[in-house]
Amino acid sequence: MALLAGIVRQTEILLQAIITSFLNSSMCITTVMENNLILKLPNSFMSLYANSSEDLSYLMLNASEMGCSDYIVQLEEPKIFMTAFEKVIHMGNVRRSDRKIIILPKINENVVNTNDKEKLLNILSMEETGFVANVLLIVPSDENSECKTYDLITHKFVGPGNDSKEPLYLDKWNSCRSKFHKNVNLFPHDMSNLYGKVVKVAAFTYTPYVLLDLDTNIVPQGHDGIEMRIVEEFCRWVNCTIKVVREDEHQWGEIFNNRTGVGVIGHVFEDRAEIGITALYSWYEEYVALDFSTPILRTAITCLVPTPRLLASWEMPLLPFTPYMWIGIILTIIYASLALILAKGCVVDGVFLTTFGIMVTQSQSESGFSSWRTRSVVGWILITGLVLNNAYGGGLASTFTLPKYEPSIDTIQDLVDRELTWSGTHDAWIFSLKPSHEPLIRSLVSLFRTYPADELKRRSFTRNIGLAIEKLPADNFAIGDYITKEATLNMMIMVEEFYVEQAVVMLRKSSVYTHKISNLIGRLQESGLLLAWETQVTLAYLDYEVQLNVRLSRSKRDVETFEPLAMRHVQGIFIFYAIGITLSLFSFLMENFIHRKNAKKLRHNSNMTV
Repeated sequence: MALLAGIVRQTEILLQAIITSFLNSSMCITTVMENNLILKLPNSFMSLYANSSEDLSYLMLNASEMGCSDYIVQLEEPKIFMTAFEKVIHMGNVRRSDRKIIILPKINENVVNTNDKEKLLNILSMEETGFVANVLLIVPSDENSECKTYDLITHKFVGPGNDSKEPLYLDKWNSCRSKFHKNVNLFPHDMSNLYGKVVKVAAFTYTPYVLLDLDTNIVPQGHDGIEMRIVEEFCRWVNCTIKVVREDEHQWGEIFNNRTGVGVIGHVFEDRAEIGITALYSWYEEYVALDFSTPILRTAITCLVPTPRLLASWEMPLLPFTPYMWIGIILTIIYASLALILAKGCVVDGVFLTTFGIMVTQSQSESGFSSWRTRSVVGWILITGLVLNNAYGGGLASTFTLPKYEPSIDTIQDLVDRELTWSGTHDAWIFSLKPSHEPLIRSLVSLFRTYPADELKRRSFTRNIGLAIEKLPADNFAIGDYITKEATLNMMIMVEEFYVEQAVVMLRKSSVYTHKISNLIGRLQESGLLLAWETQVTLAYLDYEVQLNVRLSRSKRDVETFEPLAMRHVQGIFIFYAIGITLSLFSFLMENFIHRKNAKKLRHNSNMTV
């Protein structure tokens, strides 16, 4: 018992020295131990113990959510802790890039226990441990002496090879001297130098964020783009090597309920890649499962819609008045006709034609207007017709002088009212809109469709679809390759934006890279390099004519303000004239036919009478 008590005391002294030197800034520490150790912790702490990984994970989750994210562990089976720790990372909402874990051996009288040592070292080979940089094992040394020594071991973690899970012996601690041999940093992996470590980056080609398959004679690394430059700058800063994990099929992808995923998001979620880029926005569903960096840039999503066409010439005679005005004129003619009927003593014959003639300022015979009542009604009809004719003439002159176009689609309400389908190559365009319960936004989402790039390229000329694009901070546009310069000639950008988002870098929860890459993005923002990179990439790789056509799409028709009167302007008048002549001729023939038929019938009746 005395020996066991001495071992406990030695462990307490060693652990206290580590806590004082390296965990002094921890806000809260979680201890998961089978033995009771007397420790003086710098701040608050929580003590946990459970027999199973499932129970332990829920206890650790509560502690983690309260900010206790550094751990001191001493268990019979330390692998249980790492399994529970991985579950806590995915279930919890607290993120930390620099979590520290100290794992102690089982305390018994037989200090140098080969099985215990193997249990501790086997932790370094676990997949869960590979995602944590700061893991410290306190392993009893094989040295036989009165003074017990402990090896302080972590994993290599950094470096270009596949030996990142190999043990890295940092230091020794002697119980007699109560000192470290080398006094080195026991948590050396501060992400300042990864020594060429391979970092997998999931991406696909989407300009100007990421461009892959570039000519290596022009671009030595074979890829470029705003976000790709961020990753390259990150690896230059921390000395790592980029390995691109392509995802051309599923593009942005998604996470499924069975904890699997596809696309860039799925690669990061399933740890097939450490970093995910290519216009990933701050979507809530993805935030629950992943880590987000500081926002890279603000992007506004809107749409390219068909440009309004010139109105058909037959509509032009109707344009001076609105539909409600035409309805009012028709009701006025009916009301004036009824007034004239009453003034003439309920005589209906020819009243409607007479009223219409007066309204269009046609002269009428005085024979039917002998009484003062009819003259009074006709006088008011003449005044009304004079006002309406002058108003119509002025509007018609303006209509024939200035080009008239269909109503344009400027807002979300316009697009919904026209029931115009809008589209992209992936549902990611509506990820930010789906949570909304606003009726207008839900109607907008219902109009969205996804098509392959080739189909979108074909449909861009049909005038029955809108194409989603992004407005970037430096006044450039993220436009899919399926939108050609020929298509943009008949399309224009909407005035209203659908929504505004923040582009981020996605990583696994509590990734060791999150803090560093966020720090880098902040520095790039302060220096203005992101705006410069956006312009450089746009000029180097995007079709400048397409960019220019989209930017000027709403002003390119301003030059057509005035134009000479042409035949197409008066075609509508001749159409109405032809319709009138046709109806008049048809009426004349019908009246003539009916008159002759009645006359013939009358003669026949006269002969029968005789």
